[in-house]
Amino acid sequence: MAELLIGLDVGTSGVKALLMDTCGNVVASALREYPLSTPKPNWAEQNPSDWAEASLSALQELAACVPSGSEVKAIGLTGQMHGSVFLDKHNEVLRPALLWCDQRTAAQCQEITDRAGGEAALVNMVSNPALTGFTAPKILWLRDHEPHHFEKLCKVLLPKDYIRWVLTGEFATDVSDASGTLLFDVRNRCWHKELLSLLELDSSLLPESFEGPEVTGTLSSQAAQRTGLSKGIPVVAGGGDQAAGGVGCGIVKAGTLSSALGTSGVVFAFSEEICVDPQGRIHTFCHAVPGKWHVMGVMLSAGGALQWFRNQLCHEEIQKARELDIDPYTLITEAAATISPGAEGLLFLPYLSGERTPHKDPYAKGTFAGLSLRHTKAHMARAILEGVAYGMRESLDIMREIGVPLSVSRISGGGARSALWRQILADTGRVAIARLEVDQGPSYGAAILAGVGARLFTSVEEACDLCIHEKDIQMPDPSVADFYDTYVAEYRAVYLALKSHFKRMAALVG
Repeated sequence: MAELLIGLDVGTSGVKALLMDTCGNVVASALREYPLSTPKPNWAEQNPSDWAEASLSALQELAACVPSGSEVKAIGLTGQMHGSVFLDKHNEVLRPALLWCDQRTAAQCQEITDRAGGEAALVNMVSNPALTGFTAPKILWLRDHEPHHFEKLCKVLLPKDYIRWVLTGEFATDVSDASGTLLFDVRNRCWHKELLSLLELDSSLLPESFEGPEVTGTLSSQAAQRTGLSKGIPVVAGGGDQAAGGVGCGIVKAGTLSSALGTSGVVFAFSEEICVDPQGRIHTFCHAVPGKWHVMGVMLSAGGALQWFRNQLCHEEIQKARELDIDPYTLITEAAATISPGAEGLLFLPYLSGERTPHKDPYAKGTFAGLSLRHTKAHMARAILEGVAYGMRESLDIMREIGVPLSVSRISGGGARSALWRQILADTGRVAIARLEVDQGPSYGAAILAGVGARLFTSVEEACDLCIHEKDIQMPDPSVADFYDTYVAEYRAVYLALKSHFKRMAALVG
């Protein structure tokens, strides 16, 4: 009997579920999309019921794809981090969930920092500074602005953990996702009781935490009936989307690194021991690998910056691509490839949604600097690719500064399809860039964690060795890398020069 595994990713745009065998081959996949609501500027919300319906529907599609004589042995969960599902005593959702990209909680972040005794003290407690996207300030926002909901609050769940409750009836989370709440003792891998006390929050609001491959419950009869899967299938803790994505790229040993080029840009590195930037410029979280950690830099706009450029300025390319039946990004990056490194002095700051690391600046804005009559759309396209790479380089430099070993970076996400962008990342970051034979992201990592939980693999490391393989690699060009070092310095200088301007303009716009 063939043994199969399911990975379920509760993302921002939709749910992705995949079915894989124990050799790492994807048997089937399913995608269900749902809307995102922005009821006010800087707000981002979703209805957990949309996640639930999409998850059950996707699992139903996978169940229909299970070959005769095969059996699903376990389910792994992953999803967007930092979001907040507020439940009352009847386990009913009190209001729409606040998402990772919601920016309404600046005042609450300051309150958390003050109550902790300053940013250095907070970083010492939970290994990270307070950011608007994290979960803790969302809870305080609810207390401050919707006290009628807060007084009914009995449980706070992260997005994938709400789906865990839907599937199993159990409240639980994993240590990697919990690390992104700002309420977790990352060093000791447990909820931080002292900080909870300082914030006057009851620990009963939070679910029990588990290591990524640990079984947290089994598929309920109700969920089994709805999906067509068998009752009693183990559901493992899983991981936040970045930790699960790290597992899915094989970032489970010292020296391993990944670069994700989706809407956001993420540099993710494995750490054998906890490694914290005292200045809080990058994140340190527990890994989904038991007893391990990871460090992470997160840009809010990476592929999202190129998507903005396509949608706003590349109507001709979109039309031509439609006629040729190709992706518009192919034409855009082909044009960018005709421009020499540095885009003839044109710099792009990709801060279209503010910035997360290393600057922690919600006021930062996207900027073209050095624009002249000589510059074309092709120059602008090249500058965008390079600007994202410069931003990711900043996180790499901090990782090197705090002693994280880096070798080859395994790349994933839509941006990874561009050979030009991969080479720019290699040259700017001074690190080899490798693609994988299977690039399925967090859902693939969640399935691997499920396999470890079902004891089909002895460890996460063994599973990754068996399932994950590189297919090609691009090396940095030393001469181009030297050239880019100068541009990276100018990129940093432009941001520092404009930082106060960004804040003043935000006040004018309101």
